This record gives sequence, structure tokens and C-alpha cells, in this order.
Amino acid sequence: MNAPAPQARPAARALLSLDDALARLVAGSLPHALAQTETISTFEALGRVLAADVRSMLDVPPADNTSMDGYAVRAADVPAAGTVLPVSQRIPAGVVGEPLAPGTAARIFTGAQVPPGADAVVMQEQCEAVPDPDGASGAGGLGRVRIQAIPEAGQWVRWRGEDVCAGATVLVRGTRLTPQALGLAASVGAGTLTVLRRPRVALFSTGDELVMPGEPLKPGAIYNSNRFTLRGLLQAGGCEVSDFGIVPDRLDATRQALQRAAAGSDLIVTSGGVSVGEEDHLRPAVRAEGRIENWQIAMKPGKPLAFGAVRRPGGSAQAGEALFVGLPGNPVSSYVTFLLCVSTVLRAMQGLDPALPAPLPLAAAFDWPRPDKRREFLRVRLNAEGALELFPNQSSGVLTSAVWADGLVDNPAGRSIARGDKVRYLPLAELLAR
Repeated sequence: MNAPAPQARPAARALLSLDDALARLVAGSLPHALAQTETISTFEALGRVLAADVRSMLDVPPADNTSMDGYAVRAADVPAAGTVLPVSQRIPAGVVGEPLAPGTAARIFTGAQVPPGADAVVMQEQCEAVPDPDGASGAGGLGRVRIQAIPEAGQWVRWRGEDVCAGATVLVRGTRLTPQALGLAASVGAGTLTVLRRPRVALFSTGDELVMPGEPLKPGAIYNSNRFTLRGLLQAGGCEVSDFGIVPDRLDATRQALQRAAAGSDLIVTSGGVSVGEEDHLRPAVRAEGRIENWQIAMKPGKPLAFGAVRRPGGSAQAGEALFVGLPGNPVSSYVTFLLCVSTVLRAMQGLDPALPAPLPLAAAFDWPRPDKRREFLRVRLNAEGALELFPNQSSGVLTSAVWADGLVDNPAGRSIARGDKVRYLPLAELLAR
């Protein structure tokens, strides 16, 4: 009797490039774009996404005004340094002056309207109050002023509408509102803004080994750092977070958690439990409650990623399904994958540009002679010389590297780095602000 032929081992599944993974995340997220809006005070709109353009109903500034303390004059009335003019009026900010009489100057203060007839302001450092012939001083009242510099027409004058013209669109729909954007909205009189509602994100972790800080750390247990990192990232991104805590490593408990999470959320984010081990129940749980794709991405850290959706139970406030992203459990893998992938999903859902920020070409102050076959994201920090230093331990479990670093080097697969080479630097500030 012939021995049975040996079974052929299944071919290893090809890794998905990060660019392809991000494109799939965007395509899967766009049908779940947020549509509900609300009108809120401009005071409360920091970090929100505009749902309607903001137009100016006025010119900014609304009238010609001065950017300096000094004297408003007709430039033609000061043909030479040392010209002395009588001071005909005093114009503080908030007061509208009279037309400037020819051959006179007006004492004026920053932000005040330039009087009709004046076409220049001479800063007070270039002026000197001179006594009147009767002995009265020009310093404290009208008097006279000696102009020590020849003015040019237009100097130190901010012209009406030079910043914004009435009717102009100053902020477009889809803008994430920064502090300076709020200031611009206020400058055109927008006391309220129409914004998208915040993304509602449910968060939980899986793993019987996880305990919360403050609880006794029994043998085999670890503190749940991912819960704090991911919750903080979501809150910093302007999301409404529903935290479902730590879910036991059981299929029934995982399905119940998914059902509760989907009922009131747009997106469910989990960490851990997306591998193929016997105690990893997220995959079968999500498949039972919706749909899921398990990817192996050619990136380091952060190779495993799950993407799918969970049906909302009948009777929930929202019909349809909540998107699902399952992150790896290692702390740095979870952190980096959130910055690159979950942020992309959230941006696509809010109508923002989902592309990663453009990297900066900076010099490496380190050697990296043994690159990985995958695209690497190395934790680095800018030094005083403007070069990038490398954290010595790039393990996906070393969370101290994420605190020490101020950016990531986006290193192509298989590329070694020698000190002085230009590398692709992604500042964490830009990734965190996405």
C-alpha cells in the first residue's frame, strides 16, 4: 500500500500594502459619511468640521484704520523732515474723527479709523510735540507736532476690505476649525456656525489578561494601556466616545459587546483579539454580527488590521450598521495604526481630506543597517542640529518610544539608512491633528 501523499502547505497570503489598505478604508468609509448637522456658538466650535460655508457680510476691516500709534497726515503736507503741523483732533480707537483739515495732523491710536483726507500715519517715535507760541504744550492736547520723517502715502494704514471683502467666502464647508479659523469667523461677525455632529465612537478592549490601573496585578496580567491611549486619541480628535471597557475572552460576551456598541455609534474601535488564536473571538463575533475583512498589512509596527461593520440591532436610534476597525494589541502597534488608519476612516466620514500629511525630508542622525521587508515607521525625535535621532528600542511593545518621539520616519521596505541620509519625517503633531 502506498503511503498517502503529503499535504501541501497553503501558500502564505500576500501582504497588503499600506497605500492599498488606506484606499480600501476610505472606500469603505465614504458610504458612512456623517450627514447630521447642528448650529453651535462659534465659542464652542474648536475642532469641529464645518457643514456650511462661512461668508462675510462686511468688509474687514470695515474702515481704513491705523496699525500704529502716531499722527495721521496728508503725505503731501510733510515735504521734509522737521515739518511742524498743528494738531487738529485726537482720535482714539472706537471714535470716528472729523475730516482732516489740510495742513494739519490728527493724533491717532492703534485701531482707530483714519479720518477722511488723511492718507498716511507717522508713528509716534518719529514725531515730537512742540510748544505753541503762547507756551502751551502740544504733548497733552492739540498743540503742534514736528514730523521727523517724510511719510509715504499709505504707510501704517490698513485699508477697508484689505483682509476680507463683503460677500467673500472665508471658510469652506469641510474645514476643521482651528483657533485661527474661529478668529476669522468672528472677524466677519459669525456668532454661530453650522457643523457636522461629532463622530460617535465605541471603544473596548478584549483580553482576560487586562486589568485597570489601581487594581492588583495578578500573575499573568497586564495593565490596559491601550484603553487610555485610544480613548485619548479619539477625544483629541473631537469624537464622542462610549467606553465599553474590557470584554472577557468569550464569544458570547464579545457579540453582546458589539451589539451594545453598534446601537449608538458610527464606528467601533477595538484593540487585541483579531488574530487567529483559539482565544481571539473578535473575528467570529464580528462575522456573526456583520461583516469583517482581516488584513495583513506590509507595515511595521501594526501588521494585523481588521475592517468591517456591525449591524445595529432593531429598535436602535440609527438604522444600518456601524463601521468596525480592530487594531493590534501591542501598544505601539495600536498607536501607530490608529494614527495612520483609524484617523483616515474618521476623516473620510467627516468629508475631510483622508490623505496622510506630506512627509518632510530631514537628515538622519542614526544608522539603520538592517531594514525590514515591510514599510517601517520608526520613532524619532528632532535634535538641536535639525537632524533626527532614533529611539534605541523600536519594539512594538515599548510605549516609552511613543512618548519620547516627536515624529515617525516613514521608511520604505528594505531601505537601509546611514547617518546623514535624507529620510521621510512625519511630525506627530500633524498626525495627531488630523
